[in-house]
Amino acid sequence: MKGVVLGGTSSGVGKTVATLAVLRALAEAGRDPQPAKAGPDFIDPSHHERVAGRPSRTLDCWLEGREGLRRNYYRGDGDVCVVEGVMGLYDGDGSSTAMVAEALDLPVVLVVDAAAGMESVAATALGFREYAERVGRDVEVAGVLAQRAHGGRHAEGVREALPDDLAYFGRIGPDPALEVPERHLGLERGDERPLSDEALSAAAEHVRVERLLATAREPPRPDPDSRPSERATGERIAIARDGAFSFRYPATVERLRARADVRTFSPVAGDDLPDCDGVYLPGGYPELYAQDLATSPALATLRERASEGLPVFGECGGLMALAESLTTTDGDSYEMAGVLPADVEMRERYQALDHVELRARERTLTASAGDRLRGHEFHYSAADPATDARFAFDVERGEGIDGDRDGLTEYRTLGTYCHVHAESGAFDTFIDHL
Repeated sequence: MKGVVLGGTSSGVGKTVATLAVLRALAEAGRDPQPAKAGPDFIDPSHHERVAGRPSRTLDCWLEGREGLRRNYYRGDGDVCVVEGVMGLYDGDGSSTAMVAEALDLPVVLVVDAAAGMESVAATALGFREYAERVGRDVEVAGVLAQRAHGGRHAEGVREALPDDLAYFGRIGPDPALEVPERHLGLERGDERPLSDEALSAAAEHVRVERLLATAREPPRPDPDSRPSERATGERIAIARDGAFSFRYPATVERLRARADVRTFSPVAGDDLPDCDGVYLPGGYPELYAQDLATSPALATLRERASEGLPVFGECGGLMALAESLTTTDGDSYEMAGVLPADVEMRERYQALDHVELRARERTLTASAGDRLRGHEFHYSAADPATDARFAFDVERGEGIDGDRDGLTEYRTLGTYCHVHAESGAFDTFIDHL
């Protein structure tokens, strides 16, 4: 599966819309595109999935390592992969778009905001290409996709200004129908606010598909000896899946399905906890569904089953749902499952945004004593744990629940602000510890 990376000059330049237009253009040209996202993002991939009709692969050097990243890439389907970058091309401590492109040896199509420029677009692209050479990065900036560029003289001005060794991959015209509403944690999800199909198809008409396909390359294959075990266990894992628990990587669900019998349930819809040997509560937006969660039979059953020793792992939103209470920014407080000794309160601005490294203080659901786990965090909530609360991890990088500690634990329940990827090994340990 050949691929290209759509890297931006900065955050907010329109990478997501450009990626969706490219996916649509490829599909309308008779190709079978596979979307992917550089960096630890759950929201942009939801828009990818809606347009491409298949889950988007998460590609992050910090979370997965080079071999894990390549394994995850090749778990995709289709005949050409379109990787949306994160922030600006070179931005990101731990895993930038440039690092992902380098690890996969994929060319970069630079998404440049051309709303108020023509020749300057070429100068910007040249600067991004020259920077890679200056700092010794093995990154190929192959050309430009002009975002918010009108047709006619505007588009021609951009194209004509580019030197022969920088290709023009087309343009995305300015269109209010291509703006995705935002809220805390980023854009609204693709299943909530999908972009207009008509607007996407109109934008796709101006993408130069053949040039894109001629530029795409196939990444190096992963080392077959590095493949993790997928030994089936017969254990039953319940995964919460709804608006409150929507932040889960496809690779995580795939790994759990390979090793266990996965059952999904929706606490928001009123589902009770299914019969299971362990529970995974992903992150999401529990603050938007706090009233529904407070009356959910699943949380009441979780409280009872957790006290009996059922293994429960909650990440970020899952941690919030396992706490004693959740207070929204409006000041309304709701009772949660009450398994973990902490109260959680939503704040007006984000409390942490970073790649994270944890070191296990003791044997816990996702690690053995001394193990290190890598993940990421992005949350607007703050947890106030009890003075005698127990923590499973010391935080080597990032911010934990209690500053330098993360992994609030009670019974056989573990709650973290850190999101981990399947390539970290945490979910294999979870299965093995059941």
